[in-house]
Amino acid sequence: MADDYDPTADAWASYGAAQDALRARHEAIMAAGAKRIVYIGDATLIEGDCLEILPTLGRVDHVICDPPYDPEAHTPNRRARKGGLVQNAALTFAPLCHSDMESAALKIAEVCGGWFLAFCQTEQVSYWRDSIELSGLKYKSPMIWVKPNSAPKFNGQGPAIGYESMVTSWAGPGPARWNAGGKRGVYTHCTNQSDRHGGHDTEKPASLMRELLGDFTNAGQTICDPFMGSGTTGVAALQLGRKFIGIEIDPGYFDIACKRIEEAWRQPRLFEEPKAKPAPHPSLFEGLPSDNT
Repeated sequence: MADDYDPTADAWASYGAAQDALRARHEAIMAAGAKRIVYIGDATLIEGDCLEILPTLGRVDHVICDPPYDPEAHTPNRRARKGGLVQNAALTFAPLCHSDMESAALKIAEVCGGWFLAFCQTEQVSYWRDSIELSGLKYKSPMIWVKPNSAPKFNGQGPAIGYESMVTSWAGPGPARWNAGGKRGVYTHCTNQSDRHGGHDTEKPASLMRELLGDFTNAGQTICDPFMGSGTTGVAALQLGRKFIGIEIDPGYFDIACKRIEEAWRQPRLFEEPKAKPAPHPSLFEGLPSDNT
């Protein structure tokens, strides 16, 4: 009967069910080979191989990431970095071969409920398109990130590349939906901005990631980055009131991401109205093991 309804008991039952679900997901992620799981506000950070971890996550709203590029991009070269020029520096992480793209797209298709965006070299666009279509996702179009302050061609033997590409695909039902109307897929942001962390060789500007998230996602949605690196996508997600799941296989970059995302979580959200302080309540993550380093 309605008179027997106890809202307090119902609230605690819902809380218990939610915590049980989180605990089950935590255990599944650890069983899939995760080394660490760190919970920071609306962010869940996982150290491990994304191909093993992704199937344990359940549905996420969008997957937005910066995977490694192909082997040619990982060869030693000369690159401008904050604080000076680094000569003959090879990237410290493994490249992503064509078969790896297929594997990643298939795993991402299992969990993505909306947009899948991936940075890539221009030469990789066709391979990503093939992988996306093989996975069952709907390939949409390539975009570019224009880098006005990118490094010149130091040997003078041809034009320097002043942009990077992105591929876009849609996993949701019906027509694709975004927030930018007929806007062109051209994003212009300098590489070495004042807020650049500098802990990762291929770090993307936070302003670029905020613009992408503003165009392709909505507040309250969950953004997954399976190639988290130093956590720039997670920083942008929390700044804009999104939830975030990041996966990173390198323990050094994982530590950097944890620190940056914790700092971002402590800051006021961008474009968010102040809210009244809620009454104290137990955290859903209470009792879950977490290495908040």
